[in-house]
Amino acid sequence: MLQIKVPKDDNRTTEQITKHYTLEKDLAAQLRDSQKEERQSLYTSLYNRLFQEITDHPQISRKMDAGASQIEVQRKMNLVKRYLQPDTVFLEVGPGDCQFSFNVAQQVKKVYAVDVSQEITKNVDVPSNFELIISNGCDVPAPNGSISVAYSNQLMEHLHPEDAYEQLKGLYNCLQPGGVYICITPNRLSGPHDVSKYFDPVATGFHLKEYTNQELYGLFSTIGFSRITTYAGGKGVYIKCPRILALLCESILSRLPFSLRHPISNWLPIRAILGVILVAQK
Repeated sequence: MLQIKVPKDDNRTTEQITKHYTLEKDLAAQLRDSQKEERQSLYTSLYNRLFQEITDHPQISRKMDAGASQIEVQRKMNLVKRYLQPDTVFLEVGPGDCQFSFNVAQQVKKVYAVDVSQEITKNVDVPSNFELIISNGCDVPAPNGSISVAYSNQLMEHLHPEDAYEQLKGLYNCLQPGGVYICITPNRLSGPHDVSKYFDPVATGFHLKEYTNQELYGLFSTIGFSRITTYAGGKGVYIKCPRILALLCESILSRLPFSLRHPISNWLPIRAILGVILVAQK
């Protein structure tokens, strides 16, 4: 077990983080060990329990901090806005506090947000062209061919590996011809990235599987996406990046022990290249 070191941007105590870690690790183990039919309800029940018991969860804290929330929304918009039009039908999977979806709703025709829990969005006023849909964690309950732009940020890593292909196929099916799926997920080689990062060398919390660029590019290609664009960056700055550069970094880092790989992969220039930011077109 790693020694816990509370980051500057987390105002919680060591005891609060440890409580969060202990509960999330236990809940995540239930998901990892579950059968597919069990997960039809487990995603919702387990995430509801997490947010009900960990009232100082960072997602809840960000919801209460309007300034920080708006900064995060603008950073996301800097990437997504280039794909939006007034007639866009937008779908966000795993919307968290839904603030980004609310912002997108001001610029497009319709917004759907698909999540496994409604705890984080309780008692929130929503735009008239916004609809929250509760999913079983695998299905994408949108009509085939209805979505112009699908988006997820910090979602893929939360899916059981057995469910990832099915959900990605569902996203592909719901896209219009020429529609795009914008996927952002943390790179396994710079992780773990869930609460277990303070304790374990690999993700043991609700990040059931963290991916590399190579792994997700292969999965997207298998699904049938015709063109996949790789971006580098973060914190609101995004530039197109040759895929070979990310793959080269991953190839080198994967050969290093954790004690070397972790600090190198979290050095800002490397982290910007490693971050899995893919835009896949149907």
